[in-house]
Amino acid sequence: MKTNRFLLLAMIPLCAFSIINQGVALSLKAKNTVLDTIIQVQKCHYTSYDKLVMAGYQGWFAAEGDDSNRGWHHYDSKCGFAPGCSTIDMWPDMTEYSKKYVTPFSFADHSKASLYSPYDESSIDLHFKWMKEYGIDGVHMQRFVSEIKQPSGKRHFNKVLENALKASVKYGRAISVMYDLSGCSKNDIAYVEADFKELQDKFKLFDTIQNPTYLRHRGKPLVTIWGVGFNDHRKYSIADVDALVTKLKGSTNKVSVMLGVPYYWRTFGRDTENNPALHALIKKCDIIMPWAVGRYKIDSYDSSIVEKDVKWAKNNGVDYVPLVFPGFSWGNLQKDTKLYNAIPRAKGQFLWKQIAGAKKGGAQSLYIAMFDEIDEGTAIYKVLNQKNVPLNGNNGKKFIGIEDDLPTDYYLWLSGQGAKWFHNEGSYNETIPIRKVN
Repeated sequence: MKTNRFLLLAMIPLCAFSIINQGVALSLKAKNTVLDTIIQVQKCHYTSYDKLVMAGYQGWFAAEGDDSNRGWHHYDSKCGFAPGCSTIDMWPDMTEYSKKYVTPFSFADHSKASLYSPYDESSIDLHFKWMKEYGIDGVHMQRFVSEIKQPSGKRHFNKVLENALKASVKYGRAISVMYDLSGCSKNDIAYVEADFKELQDKFKLFDTIQNPTYLRHRGKPLVTIWGVGFNDHRKYSIADVDALVTKLKGSTNKVSVMLGVPYYWRTFGRDTENNPALHALIKKCDIIMPWAVGRYKIDSYDSSIVEKDVKWAKNNGVDYVPLVFPGFSWGNLQKDTKLYNAIPRAKGQFLWKQIAGAKKGGAQSLYIAMFDEIDEGTAIYKVLNQKNVPLNGNNGKKFIGIEDDLPTDYYLWLSGQGAKWFHNEGSYNETIPIRKVN
């Protein structure tokens, strides 16, 4: 029996057209070409952000002795990396890492403390293994424009992305690229277009055979541009980002764009530039993701904001992804001991309150900040308990651990429970789930 080729085309999911955008001809004259294209499409695992719970992934750390040759980059401070001098508030639980780097820090029993490097493939492989094990759908791989414009920074983030792309396929986790514009100039914004094109060529980013887990949304590969509309005197404008979005989408609207904006974007309040051009830009994009970190504590969280944001987004044809975070601490980064545990985790109650608020407010998916952010104490991956952290010198300096009566994987587990809720699996409500002990 002959199959109608037009019927075959109608069966192809929208993500197939990412192949066309890469110049792969879809010819109605050649049956084999059509069938080959369908085979490729069948390997496109994530066609929408809807019902996914994904985390941000920094990947910016380096360790003395790894192949990045960047020293203790992002672990260290301007004064170096030694007791009393670091930028991280939390310490990873290093039990399961196969490659470890001995640090100048020690535990109370005088044994040396070690850290990992995401430059090592095995470390990122472990992180994606955890994502699968705990049910987190994937991550948005951050690229800090202020770093990738430097050769050492580009080499580092390219290697981290290479490791992550491989692990995402191995463990079936969704992955996408996210540009952080913090510290950028107007010229740096224009650089993003060239870098993103380079990634597509270098890694065959949108090839659904090589990278079947790259996240699509509305049928097109997703890229995130974070950091527009803030009223903190940035050296680029909303108009600059608008021009970038126009170029990224091109005449064929070839990508979907998630836009990272201030928390009070809808009302132009508090952290937001009072400029209607922000709303116009949002309407050009596909998803809006407001930055909530540091904007509230457990008693001041207001779920009605999500509900109102969702309503605005629906009325304006934009999808909405709220951000949730487990807590916040940046005493070492800011060199201020009063900022340790600035937003307490409350044994997961704070995170779950936001997850429940997002679900109640009508959100269809989540962004968790962050998978590996130990600089600001928002990490959900395995970090040490308070009783087990290394020493950090004198003058009140210390490291922050998660609550002593919780296992080090608790926030991975709790995030996974949130993912199940958004997948419409199990029975969840505003009461934090209780973990069964085997």
